[in-house]
Amino acid sequence: MDNRLGEMEMFLAVAARGSFAGAAKALRITPSAVSRSMARLEARLGVQLASRTTRALALTPEGQAYHARVAGLMAEIDAIERSFERDQIPRGPLRVNASVPFGMHFLIPILPAYLRAHPAVTVDLTLSDALVELVEARADVAIRVGPLRDTSVKALKLGRSTMAVVASPEYLAGAGTPQHPRELDGHICLRFNFRRSIDSWPFRIDGTVVQRTMDGPFLGNSGEAVRLMAVAGGGIARLGRFHVAADLAAGRLVELLAPFNPQDGEDIHALFVGHDRLALRVRSFVDFLKANLVL
Repeated sequence: MDNRLGEMEMFLAVAARGSFAGAAKALRITPSAVSRSMARLEARLGVQLASRTTRALALTPEGQAYHARVAGLMAEIDAIERSFERDQIPRGPLRVNASVPFGMHFLIPILPAYLRAHPAVTVDLTLSDALVELVEARADVAIRVGPLRDTSVKALKLGRSTMAVVASPEYLAGAGTPQHPRELDGHICLRFNFRRSIDSWPFRIDGTVVQRTMDGPFLGNSGEAVRLMAVAGGGIARLGRFHVAADLAAGRLVELLAPFNPQDGEDIHALFVGHDRLALRVRSFVDFLKANLVL
């Protein structure tokens, strides 16, 4: 039986997750099944698509070229299937990808209302701070905080959030409260372990925005991990105000160095593939976000 589409889906999963094990988990099959499928695909094409070691997997130039073509083809297949809706009611699986803090603090609290309004839709939610492409993640809707990387998809702006430097009262009671950005050198600053466009904190000092590189003994892989560390008294963090608004209001965190805040911020968008006719479940969800999110 010809299973070329299944092998293409498997290949995209391997490329997106960087390993057979990660692809197997996403597709709910065994790593050995992924390995056999990859071997059949490479044998049929007559080229090596990925170089594999015990620790890493990377696409070869042929693999990168194949990936570009297959990703577009799978998106087109999805578009064809989504163009057919029975009885004009949103139905079927809706794959949503969002950052951990946005999903926990804003999306999950309103999802029950969406599901009550659209009982024929099943929401498949993935929360991750990893930057993945919409097509590679096989998501119908992705919510992104920060600069947009994928210009091939439609983007609906949901809001904007400025940044804030924060710490817990417990941490400040022991370490003191910095009154100027230069005093951060004597404090524990909580950082991220994933690549960011600017690995520093900006402050407006004497009318000029100055970038200060931070250091500290803790790095987190998500905004939520860094927020929880700050609430626990682990140090000073710089996070989106939307992420820490409830903590500030409850007194779990205190804003620091407000006179030096340059008021920079990050836009929040809902991304979706811009087909001529969106599936009703996608359109209904995007419209729901626009009407119900309060940032």
